Amino acid sequence: MSHRGTTSDVTREIPRAGYRLCPSMTRIGNSDLSVFPLSLGGNVFGWTADRDASFAVLDAFVAGGGDFIDTADAYSAWAPGNQGGESETIIGEWLASRKPSDVVVATKVSQHPDFQGLSSSNIRAAAEASLRRLGVDAIDLYYAHFDDASTPLEETVEAFGRLVADGLIRNIAVSNYTAERIREWIDISDRIGVPRPVAVQPHYNLVHRNDVEENIIPVAQEFDLSLVPYYSLASGFLTGKYRSADVDGQSSPRAGGAAKYATEAGLRIIDTLEEIGDAHGASIASTSLAWLRAQPAVAAPIASARTVEQIPDLLAGARLELTDDEVAALDRVSEWTPSAS
Repeated sequence: MSHRGTTSDVTREIPRAGYRLCPSMTRIGNSDLSVFPLSLGGNVFGWTADRDASFAVLDAFVAGGGDFIDTADAYSAWAPGNQGGESETIIGEWLASRKPSDVVVATKVSQHPDFQGLSSSNIRAAAEASLRRLGVDAIDLYYAHFDDASTPLEETVEAFGRLVADGLIRNIAVSNYTAERIREWIDISDRIGVPRPVAVQPHYNLVHRNDVEENIIPVAQEFDLSLVPYYSLASGFLTGKYRSADVDGQSSPRAGGAAKYATEAGLRIIDTLEEIGDAHGASIASTSLAWLRAQPAVAAPIASARTVEQIPDLLAGARLELTDDEVAALDRVSEWTPSAS
């Protein structure tokens, strides 16, 4: 049974001006996937959110209208005591417990310690392992997580095509691929007669723009690929929580990654987000997600939450509509990138 449409504490607040009560669903590329325009990141499940906390976050997200969950088979192998697959396992247990009828799950292959790379045999074995952990008949959206230069791209593309043909996955996607390699993947897909990717997952946010806007978005627009950006809130910096490079006393494992953006230029972005958000009664995080949603080809930014209390801002980010002038103001103030400095 789906949890969509139920009432919870995170959905009772009446929307303020600038919000839509029910955001338009967004289609992923030319696929048949129509989703809520924000994806809940599963990277924290089994890492900074244990099973019970993860269940609570998933419940709150779906109760608030969310239906798109993003994970990877490697999450969270980096955490002490973990082996990879913890996030998929928790999501699978949640799906089995709640039995939602309309949740879309995306996962990825190439980084699990037992399934490194994108050889044909590895892709098949990793997909089967993900299916077991998730407890689903087919993966809705399956990403090549990182490019694998050691494997011929044609082998990888053909392997993904066979997964579709055999019913293990429904749609193909790529993550962290260059524009050149995306074009090459599509050329191979057309030549050997397998489905093209429908989405690309890049690192994209207000403090990391240039490469995506100059290279990835043009390819996405040309081939009708949807962007599903990760690090949408820049490891938490774009929540406004980290306004100093000094992270002493910060308990979050992500604090160091967020604080690196706390430069003079970065803080101007936060100030502008706060000013625009205040005009809508919206948080800095919600406003940042709304800006990302307004960018060409972006279907659903990914954002994660460790606690139920973080969910309302994410849901609001999918409903907040910025004016053209507000988007332009954020464009102007964020015309820089730390990676180029």
